[in-house]
Amino acid sequence: MMKVSQLPYQRVRLEEVQRVMDDVIERIKAASCPADVLAAREDYLKLSLEFYTACSLAYMRYSINTADSFYLAENDYYDEIGPAVGNYDAQYAAALLDSPFRPALETALSPVLFLSMDVKRRAMSERIVPDMVEENRLISEYSRLMSGMEFEFRGEKLPRPMLMKHLKSSDRALRREAMEVLGRTLEANSARLDGIYDQMVRVRHRMARKMGYKNFVELGYHRMGRLCYDQEKVAAFRQNVKNDIVPLVARLRLENAQRLGISDYKLYDNEIIIPGGDPSPCSRDGIFAAAREMYHAMGPETGAFIDMMLENEAFDVDARKNKWGGGYCTEFPKYRQPFILANFNGTSGDVDVVTHEAGHALNAYLIAGNRFALELGCGGMETAETHSMSMEFFAWPHMEKFFGGDAAKYRYMHALSALSFIPYGVAVDEFQHIIYENPDLSPAERNQVWLEMEKKYRPHVGLEGIPYLEKGTRWQYQMHIYESPFYYIDYCLAQTAAFRFLLASLRDYDAAFARYLRLSRQGGERLWTELLEEAGFPSPFAPGALKSLAADMEALLEKLRV
Repeated sequence: MMKVSQLPYQRVRLEEVQRVMDDVIERIKAASCPADVLAAREDYLKLSLEFYTACSLAYMRYSINTADSFYLAENDYYDEIGPAVGNYDAQYAAALLDSPFRPALETALSPVLFLSMDVKRRAMSERIVPDMVEENRLISEYSRLMSGMEFEFRGEKLPRPMLMKHLKSSDRALRREAMEVLGRTLEANSARLDGIYDQMVRVRHRMARKMGYKNFVELGYHRMGRLCYDQEKVAAFRQNVKNDIVPLVARLRLENAQRLGISDYKLYDNEIIIPGGDPSPCSRDGIFAAAREMYHAMGPETGAFIDMMLENEAFDVDARKNKWGGGYCTEFPKYRQPFILANFNGTSGDVDVVTHEAGHALNAYLIAGNRFALELGCGGMETAETHSMSMEFFAWPHMEKFFGGDAAKYRYMHALSALSFIPYGVAVDEFQHIIYENPDLSPAERNQVWLEMEKKYRPHVGLEGIPYLEKGTRWQYQMHIYESPFYYIDYCLAQTAAFRFLLASLRDYDAAFARYLRLSRQGGERLWTELLEEAGFPSPFAPGALKSLAADMEALLEKLRV
């Protein structure tokens, strides 16, 4: 293994993709037996390994410095050719799906693989390639705008992650000031933020119409690779949240606000839970030392994983100008190397990097040798987020390593924050459904929709008096809304599964962790609903499915309160 910074990068040219894919597709169509198809598939996999490794390396090196001219150009290149490559993927999938040998191929490979390819075919058409290029350009424009944005706060120019740490301050006036700076800076960029999103909605709607869909919603679901739930099931889940999670969160957060001495709960109060200030972790180096100790304590496999990540310097966690402002885990499949980007800011969120993002990375490590790792990966994003969010809770017995005497405060804060996230996440999801079902809404009308979502799902949070954000613009710095439409509900679904793992771990940690590792090792070879059933968890889509979970989490929070 090599350090991530030393991994060799070489552009994979579209001409090479075209040459290989034309040959592969033709061989599949002309095959005289299943073995001919499987041989062509091997060449497809070899090309895919090179292409997706190059894409991932280019994006990673661009995101750690969006002003790097070389990797900016490389990332733009893949943005430009990515849709054409995606069209080849769809043609390849269609050739397999339509093969006269499909029954034998499904037996030799996997029915889930063919289900995935069917969804891939429904998500792609040659007619929309130019539109996808335009969409990628707009995503990059938004990303560069947000990563380059500086916020003037008390004589300093801060990137957004460093500004946001002040929302964890015990000083309410400081929190309000930070939120006001956020609002004013976004307002100064409002024309670009509205303009970029306006164009995104229109180009996505145009793609959907070209493919015969009523609007982008159905196409968006196919692009997310949803295999075991649809719009109706998501709507049922949102209703479960509205019925059983929203009232609980509103009551708990208002009760907690009283403990904080707050009678008029505002958006700038939403990030703090513990009186006197939420706990802060140890230093940057201390976090990594604690992470190594934690993963070794979990078992030899997790110990080997964290050693590999640290020795290969597979983390970039320092916040700085021109660095992408979020956090992610990716992998370079040719080298079987995961990588994590984050922006440490001295808050408890820094620990999430070595729990949440490392949950993704551990899964990539565990499934690197799976038969369908390249084609199915970890499964849908709801499965991926189950890996990461559950790891956050399996880390609980080790929180003293990160927070010392404040570990109990962290566990209470973490549980209440995670529960509070679900209503916000479904608000993001319903907002996007409304926007894409009504693509001609004006910026002001979109903001009004957001205000309605806040009232519906977070009735306890006030926006009044916060410059710009009180107009209903808080959604504009939720990067997923711009960059990954319909992704956000996956976090909410996964959070319910993670809570199930938490509750199981409190009864029998070793047994729960073994179930978690089994779920993670299967990657995308099993549907999420099947994985839940095997783990012994109920589906969150059935009516009333969250009622008992809400009761269990309320009881747990009562025990945890400090």
